[in-house]
Amino acid sequence: MNKIVLGTLICGVAAFGAVNLGACKGCHGADWEKAALGKSKIVKDMSKAEVTKALQGYKAGTYGGSMAGVMKGQVAKYSDADLSSTGVGK
Repeated sequence: MNKIVLGTLICGVAAFGAVNLGACKGCHGADWEKAALGKSKIVKDMSKAEVTKALQGYKAGTYGGSMAGVMKGQVAKYSDADLSSTGVGK
């Protein structure tokens, strides 16, 4: 029983810290096929390394053009580890 409770707790904490990809898909599309607000790169065409670099750059304020301010607010709450483990990109 203790293993079940511990496993559930660990999964809950991991899910809490993970990036909310549903919020991302609102602008970028369910299959990452949209240029968000007609301005961004199409995420499905980016590599995982490019996505990680972009997300971490938005957070640091070192990446992005006209959408940098919007994206900085979206990623600010996540750690660099969270941003590098989204699994998004090819």
